[in-house]
Amino acid sequence: MNGSTSADSGSTGVRRRSDATRTAILAAARERFAADGYERATIRAIAKDARIDPSMVMRYYGNKEGLFAAAVSVELELPEPGSLPRDDIGRALVSRFLDLWEENEVLTALLRVGATNQAGAERMQGVFREQVMPVALRVCPDPEQAPARAALAATQLLGLALTRYVLRFPPTVALTREEIVAWLAPTVQRYLTATSP
Repeated sequence: MNGSTSADSGSTGVRRRSDATRTAILAAARERFAADGYERATIRAIAKDARIDPSMVMRYYGNKEGLFAAAVSVELELPEPGSLPRDDIGRALVSRFLDLWEENEVLTALLRVGATNQAGAERMQGVFREQVMPVALRVCPDPEQAPARAALAATQLLGLALTRYVLRFPPTVALTREEIVAWLAPTVQRYLTATSP
């Protein structure tokens, strides 16, 4: 009995150290990504900030993309559908996403990582599921269609982000904010609230 108690307390101690190490890595990564941006932040610098060996970062998160996906928290702070006229939801969503992309590079960096890394893709899917889907559920005419409608709206919003902020297509970059809202808002609105085609 004493042997199993000792083993249990030993595995609990290892788990606590592991949790503490992960917490330190994530805290250091958030600070470093915020200070240096995704491209300039390095595993070595993050490990140094966390006071651990770089191999530990690799052990827990695999690579920089996996670490970024785990460390980044994205709160879209989308408008409550009940706080807007139903016909304004497309305009409100496009405007909010433009604010997010232009205020900081976290969402753009997460999109870049998500396009090439499974952990990043899962993080983007979680943001979509937890924050965009509830909006679609509240405004679409048929709740069973909410997942497809939210996904169609996401094609427009993420497509814009990809071409304007990641690939930087000159014609997309040249569009003014007002032009983007004028072009995209009716399409997002239709995807979310129109009757089925």
